[in-house]
Amino acid sequence: MTDKYQDGPDRRQSVRVVGRNLFHFQRISPEKFAHIYKDFEAGIPPHSQEGLADIQMFIGAQSALTRIGERDKDLGDFLAHLDTKINLLLKKATEGQTIFDKLKLSDLNLSGKGISFIATEEVKLGDILELHIALLPAYTYVYCFGKVMACKVLASQGDEPRMEVAAEFVLIMEEDQEKLIQHNFKQQSLALRNRRLNKG
Repeated sequence: MTDKYQDGPDRRQSVRVVGRNLFHFQRISPEKFAHIYKDFEAGIPPHSQEGLADIQMFIGAQSALTRIGERDKDLGDFLAHLDTKINLLLKKATEGQTIFDKLKLSDLNLSGKGISFIATEEVKLGDILELHIALLPAYTYVYCFGKVMACKVLASQGDEPRMEVAAEFVLIMEEDQEKLIQHNFKQQSLALRNRRLNKG
């Protein structure tokens, strides 16, 4: 599903698609972001930060399992069960949540320039967010940072606050931005094909 916000000189980056993907965000201090950005300018990619090896290993394994399953369903199912058991054992051994344990299936509105989503914790204008996105169904991992440009309080569900948040990417690797753009075009093509099939 696309929306009407396709302004700007680069229409590839502006194409937005709404879909369900795995997602986690957390606010970071301006000081921490400044440190990460300084490293980035010195040629050290954001992915090199401590604590990100686990999620990259997990997402890489899921992506490989998806590709194997497309070629050989039985083998893919067997390896997926094995992977689940290994992850459960690792989780018990570490006794703590890693980033990939925090990933939740979420409705995301994505483009190559930014993201909007529903947050269940307070977010303020100008906040810098660390963003972890696993694009489904291929489990393509995107790690980047966004600045909150808009936030709107929505009706709560029970005791849980809800906010509609829109953030503009302020630090994203070129290859991660391209992953988002390619994902959006693929999802757009699938939606158009499904509409044609349903009309037929």
